[in-house]
Amino acid sequence: MTYFQKIVIANRGEIAIRVMRACKELRIRSVALYSEADRFAEHTFAADEAIYIGPSAAKESYLSIEAVIRAAQTAHADAIHPGYGFLSENPLLPEACAAAGITFIGPSADTMRMMGSKTAAREAATRNAVPVAPGYQEKDQSAATLKREAKRIGYPVLIKAAAGGGGKGMREVFTPDAFEDALNAAKREAAAAFGDDTIFLEKLIQRPRHIEFQIMADSFGNCIYIGERECSIQRRHQKIIEETPSPALTPELRAQMGAAAVRAAQSAGYVNAGTVEFLLDQDNRFYFLEMNTRLQVEHPITEQVYGLDLVRLQIAVAAGEPLSIQQQNISPRGHAIEARIYAEDPQSYLPSTGKLLAYLEPQGPGIRVDSGVKTGSEISMYYDPMVAKLIATAPDRAAAIQKMTAALEQYAIIGVTTNAPLLHAIMTNDRFRQGDTSTAFLTETHIIPEQYSANEYWLHTALAACAIFEYSGGTSATAARPRSPWQAAALKSGAFTAKYCLNETTYSVKITPDTARHAFYITVNNRGALLDESVEPQSIEGRYDVNSNRCYLRQGSVQRIITIARIENTLVAVCGLQKLEIGKPQPLNIDSAAKSAGSAPDEQSATVKAPMAGAVIQVKTQVGDIVEARQPLIIMSAMKMEHSILAPYPARVARIYCKTGDVVAGGAKLADIEPITN
Repeated sequence: MTYFQKIVIANRGEIAIRVMRACKELRIRSVALYSEADRFAEHTFAADEAIYIGPSAAKESYLSIEAVIRAAQTAHADAIHPGYGFLSENPLLPEACAAAGITFIGPSADTMRMMGSKTAAREAATRNAVPVAPGYQEKDQSAATLKREAKRIGYPVLIKAAAGGGGKGMREVFTPDAFEDALNAAKREAAAAFGDDTIFLEKLIQRPRHIEFQIMADSFGNCIYIGERECSIQRRHQKIIEETPSPALTPELRAQMGAAAVRAAQSAGYVNAGTVEFLLDQDNRFYFLEMNTRLQVEHPITEQVYGLDLVRLQIAVAAGEPLSIQQQNISPRGHAIEARIYAEDPQSYLPSTGKLLAYLEPQGPGIRVDSGVKTGSEISMYYDPMVAKLIATAPDRAAAIQKMTAALEQYAIIGVTTNAPLLHAIMTNDRFRQGDTSTAFLTETHIIPEQYSANEYWLHTALAACAIFEYSGGTSATAARPRSPWQAAALKSGAFTAKYCLNETTYSVKITPDTARHAFYITVNNRGALLDESVEPQSIEGRYDVNSNRCYLRQGSVQRIITIARIENTLVAVCGLQKLEIGKPQPLNIDSAAKSAGSAPDEQSATVKAPMAGAVIQVKTQVGDIVEARQPLIIMSAMKMEHSILAPYPARVARIYCKTGDVVAGGAKLADIEPITN
């Protein structure tokens, strides 16, 4: 059955591609929208048509309702799917769709306005016997009133944006002294993310589980819940691991929470897909948290376990069809876990931007990857840093964890730093494996991703791969570098020698083709290279595949697959979760050496640099100010989140290089400070 002729997907990345796949199955033409930064993004080529809608900044493209509607009219589309994020919970979009005679695939504007507002949703939940935590949600937004109400509720309290979610505009406050700064930061972030700085207060329930229920409702009054998702593993109030079923829920508790979710949805006359979120305390008491009036990021695990296509159901309901399933027919099969692969430092959580020089996804039974990138794609400062969603499905939770652990070890990403090592460390953590999780899990466990040392065999493996990479032309799919004349001459003689440096040590790697065996003999500092302690020095069979950026090595019975790429003057070798950045020695630049010879570095000052690309939204100090250790100097915004740049020690501000509104690159100078010593 064809529900629509053409659907515009008002989004980008993996969710846009996910909706496009459903459209293809239903024989519906899809239209991609793209900004300047996304001109050649993967989602644009996954659609039947693509329309440019504006500059890179989201507010001028993906957040422009006028641009979205104009594009839909240009394409003669009869429906718009908003995905998640951006305009997906903005009631002005369905209103604009209705005015333009276009079907919005989601709830009505009135329903979205009611349930999208955290305060209105709490009121509706209370009226329909859905438990809520104590809080304040009145119109008076003055700092004095909010601070007084926080004291009434009792610390710790949670400041939350009334108009949004995803951890944006949210701050935990444990003392009255910290309240005002947290309030200002939450309001700024809420205004930037949702265009509305209204906040409300809620009692902070410590160490809860975060449990959400997927609901689906049609326009005929039918509403069902399709199981739950445990989303307790979070950083900065944003989920990074989700699973279903939750290891904490009994069948009885699941039925109670599911029924409450349905009541909450029906209280607003809800139609289409939505998610009702709860906090579950340590005594198994649950409290309504919020309702997301859209498809969730983590919807794939529900699809895997319940065998349903949620996007297809969304389209059918929006076309006026009744739900094709009933509550009694819904039952889980197996267990699914989703891990969000983010471009960020796995310990500091600071975002990482750049081009993906190599990107290889894991494969196998029970493995699903929802992504919107490939080798060569750009991770931009303008949008969310999520690279992909990795989903593992198995008959039970233990098997799903094993499958996820192995899949993370197979993922290879070069060009940006990712949180894959953190996700792997969580999967192998005893508390997680036992199902003992809460939203405080990462804070309490202090999980540190494993650091892999460069032992002799891993070092030899990486160096051999680098040599074969360069012998094969020294190129990658995104960073070609032709052979130099003397390198080409050396290859004519049948040998190739390269020098590499690691931790101030230089290694000379010689590669000699063994034409009789179609292999190489490789030496490292005049010693035979060894891939493993179990083999004797002998020829290494090697091959570099330019299409996958992989080097395949074999020595005796030992085999290794190394993903490799060049970043400027560094070769990056990745094998599983092991990673080595191997430099190339540079010739001395006489001019720069001469200029620097007479000037010693100033040991009395230090430069504070931007830890990532982003926009400066507030400079909190002036030249001459005395600051304490960990006092905020500058506040930046990157990938829709605020980041405070802190003073590393007591100091005097000597110089400031930026101003509010500046867009700076990662590593850019922000300020000079002079340490204060007693």
